[in-house]
Amino acid sequence: MENEKTLAVFEDKKIRKTWHKEEWWFVLEDIVVALTNSNDVKQYINRMRQRDEELSKGWVQFVHTLLIDTSGGKQKMNCTNTEGAFRIIQSIPSPKAEPFKLWLAKTGYERVQEIENPELAQNRVKEYYEMKGYPKEWVDKRLRGIAIRHELTGEWKNREITQEKDFAILTNEITKATFGKTVQEYKNYKSLERKNQNLRDHMNDWELILTMVGEKATTDITKAKDSKGIFECKSSAIEGGTIAHNTKKAIEEKIGKKVTTKKNYLGLNKKTKQIR
Repeated sequence: MENEKTLAVFEDKKIRKTWHKEEWWFVLEDIVVALTNSNDVKQYINRMRQRDEELSKGWVQFVHTLLIDTSGGKQKMNCTNTEGAFRIIQSIPSPKAEPFKLWLAKTGYERVQEIENPELAQNRVKEYYEMKGYPKEWVDKRLRGIAIRHELTGEWKNREITQEKDFAILTNEITKATFGKTVQEYKNYKSLERKNQNLRDHMNDWELILTMVGEKATTDITKAKDSKGIFECKSSAIEGGTIAHNTKKAIEEKIGKKVTTKKNYLGLNKKTKQIR
């Protein structure tokens, strides 16, 4: 699924990207759209190569077909690295060319910084949420949830879980056991219409906390049982989610109301519109 790690933004245009051979590779079609607003990107690229013979000759050197996360799953798309993008830009007459070059250089440099100091990546994610109007207390929980999620998926990877669909299956088991809904059913419950919307970005405090409880419990149960493969890991996921469900039930009995809500997260700054 597309998220902040696989998307970059240049002047409100989304540029999909992937980390390959120790550097960022950007979707070529997205670059062309960002610079030209073309309605027929493939045709534009074909004409560009016809105009620039040298570019066409060296095409396979800096344009590679890579798997990209999209709202419809992973798809093979033509991508180029920063060096290749600089060369391609030379063949695109656009007033945005120079700003885009600066943007590319900055994007690549930031990734190198984040590899050397992972804390910078976390700080940038924090800034991203705060810019969208989320309060600090919510952002802190969201970041902690991301760390717990990474720990869980890392554990799964070490236990013979390698397919994207298997990660989705296990995540659904935790969510179903915790909230009684799959991830997609929960998105529908909250009226999230776009496929690439991240459910957790629309959770309230308790929903985030319970999600963390379910995933942390699953991680520890998986380790304790030495679960391996999809079936054993699925059993551990259900047990972890059940612990979160029991926590949810106990809280609701004590406070006399549900802690889940159909509404998107409402704790945003009043100056920021509710995210839909």
